[in-house]
Amino acid sequence: MKKNVLLLETIADEALGYLSKHVNVFTAYDEASLKTAVDTQEIHAIITRGKGQIDKALLEAFPAVKVVARCGVGLDNVAVNEATSRNVMVINAPGSNAATIAEHTFSLMLMLMRNMYESARQVKQGNWNWRNQYSGDELNGKTLGIIGMGNIGQRVAKLGEAFGMHVIYWSRSAKDSTASLLTMDEVLRQSDVISLHLPLTSETDKLIGADQIELMKPGSLLINTARAALIDHQVLLEALDNAKIAGFAADVLPEEPPLKDEPIINHPKTIITPHSGSLTAATYQKMCYLTVQNVVAVLTGNEPDQNSIFNRSDLQKNK
Repeated sequence: MKKNVLLLETIADEALGYLSKHVNVFTAYDEASLKTAVDTQEIHAIITRGKGQIDKALLEAFPAVKVVARCGVGLDNVAVNEATSRNVMVINAPGSNAATIAEHTFSLMLMLMRNMYESARQVKQGNWNWRNQYSGDELNGKTLGIIGMGNIGQRVAKLGEAFGMHVIYWSRSAKDSTASLLTMDEVLRQSDVISLHLPLTSETDKLIGADQIELMKPGSLLINTARAALIDHQVLLEALDNAKIAGFAADVLPEEPPLKDEPIINHPKTIITPHSGSLTAATYQKMCYLTVQNVVAVLTGNEPDQNSIFNRSDLQKNK
C-alpha cells in the first residue's frame, strides 16, 4: 500500500512527478487545506521548502510520520529536536545549493564594489553622463575574509582567488584550502570584503555586532547570503550611516517579506535581493528531486543517502 506524503509548499514539477509515482501526495498550502489533512489523512512524511513550518504542533497532529524533509539545506523551519525525540528522520539536501549561493554572493559583491546597480539604474533613466561622477572599485587585489568555511564558503574562496583576491578565513576547523586560517578578529581587521557563510545557532545569533563591526576596516563591505540573524541589523544601520563600513549586500533579511519602509532596503549603501539565491532553475530542480528521492526511499523500505539524514547520529543514539 502506498504511503501518504503531505506537501506544505510547491516543489519542482519533475520532483512532484517522481513523488506521485511512488506515494499518495496531499497538499496543504494554506490553513484550510492543512486542517482538512489533519482531520482526514494519516500522513507518513511531510515535505517543505523554506516557509512551511514543521513544528511540534504539526508533528503531534500526524503521529504516523516517519520522515520530514526540506527541499533545501537550512532547517530553521523544521523542529529538528522534536522530530528526533519522536524518532522521525529529518532529511535535507546538503551541498545542493553551494554553487548557486557562491555565484549569488559574488554577484552581490561585484555589484556593491563596482557600484554596478546604480550605474545601470542611471543609464535606464537616460543619464549617461552619470559616468562623470561614477565612483567604484574592483575586487582584484583586495582581501576577502570568509566567516564559515563549509561547502559554500570554500566555493566562495575559490572564486575569490580566481578574481585575484587574497583570501583569508575563520572556521571552527582548518580546511584543505590555499586560503589562510586566522582568528575571527584578524579576519575582520584585515578584510576589504567580508562574506558570511555560517548556519544560525545560539552561538552565531548576532555574531556580527558592535564589537565586530568596530574591528572592520573603514570602507569595507559586508555580504550576507547565509542567515539574517547572524548580524545585529540595528548596529549595521548605524555603521552604514556613520560610514564605518562602505556597503552591505544580502539575500536574507530578519523579516521576510520585509515591511514596506524597512530601513536596510532603502539605505543608499545597500543591495538586497529577495532570498532568491537558490531559486535558479538548476538548483531548485536539484534540491527538490534529491529530497523526494530520499523521502521515497525511506517510505519504500530502501536506503536513503546517508549524508541527507541530518539527525542520523542522534537517531542512532536513540536506538
